[in-house]
Amino acid sequence: MYFIEVIIPLALPKTFTYLVSKTEFEYVTNGMRVAVPFGKTKIYTGLVINKHENPPLLYEAKEIHQILDTIPIVNQLQIDHWFWLSEYYMCTIGEVFRTALPSALLLESETIISVKNQMFLDESTLSDDEYLIYEALQNQSSLKIDDCLKIVNKKNVFPIIQKLLLKNIVSLNEEMIENYKPKLIRYVRLDQKYSGNEGLGLLLEVLKNATKQKEVVMNYFQLQAQEKKPISVKQLTEKSKVTTATIKSLLDKAIFEEYYLQEDRVNFDKNKTNNKLILSAAQNEALQAITASFDNKNVVLLQGVTASGKTEIYIKLIEKYIANNQQILYLLPEIALTTQLVARLTKH
Repeated sequence: MYFIEVIIPLALPKTFTYLVSKTEFEYVTNGMRVAVPFGKTKIYTGLVINKHENPPLLYEAKEIHQILDTIPIVNQLQIDHWFWLSEYYMCTIGEVFRTALPSALLLESETIISVKNQMFLDESTLSDDEYLIYEALQNQSSLKIDDCLKIVNKKNVFPIIQKLLLKNIVSLNEEMIENYKPKLIRYVRLDQKYSGNEGLGLLLEVLKNATKQKEVVMNYFQLQAQEKKPISVKQLTEKSKVTTATIKSLLDKAIFEEYYLQEDRVNFDKNKTNNKLILSAAQNEALQAITASFDNKNVVLLQGVTASGKTEIYIKLIEKYIANNQQILYLLPEIALTTQLVARLTKH
């Protein structure tokens, strides 16, 4: 029999052992995520930290639900660091794991309620709250617990669901929920029937009495000629100095059609420039002194007032280490400074 040792993202002081097949045992490595059952119905994202062939003594090992990764998402150095943090700050390893890993990578199961297929149900046997949930399930295939709370407008919905379960009306299932939601940008484009010279003539005829809408369309053509790329609703409203209501009118008339494109939330490509950073004489002097100090010491203090040009010196040092295929960790004292600093760094 083959087993893996797993950290669960809960405030628990130990790891847990799970059963895997020989194929899974040979495939999985430390630092990979696995979906594992925990408790009666819940499924959590655990992290593999060890493989062995020793069954647990105090409980029977459950089988894993599935392997979530093809490569490790953390390395052994990070795992060792988490255990050190757990001991040093007297907290559980599960709390460290949950805090250290981005929430989008910590899938959890969510209880889903669905109605059972029945030939006949005597609705008079249901209480008012039970009927509200049953009625909602007639219009959609399943409900989440949060949905049920809103439907009955009560803080505790579990007794109601329990009664529906006892009456064999509903069933419970667990579904893995992905927390990350991609950022979608709303764009518009001209309907296909208005393309070409004939289409343009038809378009002008349709908008002859709608001055503001005609102006929006003209601005759309200008942006398209200038940008040579998709035109967002935000971009078009700012250019035309109109509200989204005007755009909606054009959508309702089928002059525009809308679509969405995913955009990276941390994309700083637009900041990049070809400007070469040139240091002042004082900055160059400080850079040379820092470089010389690093020959003998691991730590150097660069002291200077706000706006004295320290960041430019950091950038030059970063360039040097990256050129030598080394890594940089840049720490900030306040999270509010992050966006501004990243924008400055990505210019170079």
